Amino acid sequence: MIFGTHLVISSKDAEADRAFLRDVLGFASVDAGHGWLIFALPPAEAAVHPSEENGNHELFFMCDDLKAEIATLAERGIHCSEVHEARWGSMTRISLPGGGNVGLYQPKHPTALGLK
Repeated sequence: MIFGTHLVISSKDAEADRAFLRDVLGFASVDAGHGWLIFALPPAEAAVHPSEENGNHELFFMCDDLKAEIATLAERGIHCSEVHEARWGSMTRISLPGGGNVGLYQPKHPTALGLK
């Protein structure tokens, strides 16, 4: 029986990105050994979008108030990209110290969070 999801973020500077998830976003973690942190994440949902190629995956953190979350991140010295309005939600990007980025969005659609 599937009981969870394990998300892997590839990074050119894994230590910096781990520190960002721990210190800036405040995610709790366990040490799986030798400083290898595994983070607890908020509830998740998955969507499958049509694409010209396979293997492109994106990570979006969800929030109830995008403007407030951007302001909180700015207080911590984190810059977000310009907000993009889409049919499905309001979205920005957060640059990770390792060079990658993650999305942050306020959904306009019903979410699957809490379903079993």
